[in-house]
Formats: sequence, C-alpha cells, structure tokens
Amino acid sequence: MNLSSRIGVSSAVAILWVTGMGGLLAHAQASASTSHSVAKERARVAFFHALPKLDGNHLQATVVEVHYGPGESSSPHSHPCAVIGYVIGGTYRTQVKGEPEAIYKVGESFYEAPNGVHQVSANASQTESVDFIAYFVCDHDQPLSSEVPPAAQ
Repeated sequence: MNLSSRIGVSSAVAILWVTGMGGLLAHAQASASTSHSVAKERARVAFFHALPKLDGNHLQATVVEVHYGPGESSSPHSHPCAVIGYVIGGTYRTQVKGEPEAIYKVGESFYEAPNGVHQVSANASQTESVDFIAYFVCDHDQPLSSEVPPAAQ
C-alpha cells in the first residue's frame, strides 16, 4: 500500500470513526457479557504514549487501514506525523532505524515517532494476511508517507 499521497479521509470523519468504533466495541462487549455468566470489562486502555509537541493550530487525525498479503512488505518510508498502530489481524513485523525489530500480534498496539525511517514494514507470515489500523496525528496538512532515498536508509 502506497501512502505517498494524502488519503481522502477528513479529520472529522476519522475522529467520528474512532469514537464510533469505541461505541460499537462497548455495545459488543455489553452484549457478550449478557450472554455469558462472566462479566467482561466495557473498555480497556489498549495503548498509551505521550505525543510529541504539536503547535495545535491545525491538528488533524487520519485513520488508515493497512493490509499486507502473505509475505508482502513496503519499501523503506517515513511518516512526518506520530503514528499509533493497532493490529486487527495476523502478525506485523516492523523496524524503525535505530530501534530493534519488533513483532506485533492481534490486539497489540505500537507507536512510531514522527520522521522515523521504516526500514521494515512487513507481514511476518508467508501464509496469512496482516491487517492493522494506523492512526496519524498531524499538526499540518502534508502527505502521510514519503519514500526514503537509499542513502538515508
């Protein structure tokens, strides 16, 4: 998936989508708890990380669903905004320059600092797909992703 151009999702739609998903999850969990004798929690903190300083005048949130088929990956790239990811299917393998490689499974979250160089962004499986949600928090309008020249990798 090439994110080099701005995805056509407005900030308002992205925020409504995220808050709407919270409501759907709460409803699904409430329904599940009524059908089982064991009560389940309605909400849980899946991820927490402080964000970098933003100027706050032009904040934008964009939610992107990313899909890699078996064995697929993207070329080295960078994101100008902070990214919070949440794996919804499969196993995701990633490495940002200067950090160790990491593997994330369904239900796990991750954080990417602005302008980090993604040396690895890949499906960890050769037989199953991986899907994750990438939530971008930006303080100005710009492309969500850019290719990294070989010299910077």
